[in-house]
Amino acid sequence: MAVQNQNQNPPADYGDIGCWAERTEVHKAASLGQASRLQQLIQGGASVNMVAVDSITPLHEACARGQAPCVKLLLDAGAQVDARNVDGSTPLCEASAAGSLESVQFLLERGATANPALTSRTASPLHEACMGGNSECVQLLIGVGARLEAYDLYYGTPLHVACSHKHTDCVRALLTAGAKVNAARLHETPLHHAAKSSSTAMIQLLVEAGADLYARDKHNRTPLDCSRPGSASAACLQEYQAAPLNLQQLSRLAVRRTLGTRAPRAIGQLDTPTLIQSYLRYQ
Repeated sequence: MAVQNQNQNPPADYGDIGCWAERTEVHKAASLGQASRLQQLIQGGASVNMVAVDSITPLHEACARGQAPCVKLLLDAGAQVDARNVDGSTPLCEASAAGSLESVQFLLERGATANPALTSRTASPLHEACMGGNSECVQLLIGVGARLEAYDLYYGTPLHVACSHKHTDCVRALLTAGAKVNAARLHETPLHHAAKSSSTAMIQLLVEAGADLYARDKHNRTPLDCSRPGSASAACLQEYQAAPLNLQQLSRLAVRRTLGTRAPRAIGQLDTPTLIQSYLRYQ
């Protein structure tokens, strides 16, 4: 049997499943959004699943930089949609963090897992979207069943993340979907984070959704204790402590508590005026 000439062997970054490499041309093209170059490489037989340092695939690169056309090309060529890097992040985590709605849609259409198992080093796609303030991605992920109470060891729930990063639109989306307003991480609630952020709009959303004004964190501090003395957030919290919610607000809270996570669907089915439905949705 003739021995194959080593010079005829294909390059290391060609084939179905690649092996370790520093960073291939496919990675570079995907990262830079060079769709024509990427298409050329794929047609030439380059592997779209080559893992570089830290187990990063070209799909991770394209998603992290919001290069939606490249994301589609890679998926069409058989890129592993739920590949994990060394930190456990999937391409959907990267696309959600980047706020690339189109990339998120492509990934979900190809079966990306909205609720990947969490590790001590990674957050869920919903956490990532909330961290970046990407409310459209938040709504899309919620719509496909992303867990509202997914618990990250470092951040807590997505609502904790949205509050700590001062993203009111994400807070509203989560509360509208039925996120637990008094979820706690080390006894710290989302309202503690909102108080620190000095966002009165966020405080109002949380309190009117049933946030506990007197919850105490691990240092025995209430949300008011966490606010800056004399700040607008401190004044807002003091006002809520001095005056209870009115009947209208209490009624909304009672309806929301009864409906829970069914609220987004159920509210539209109620035989009530559109204005009342909008009020129930925190709009």
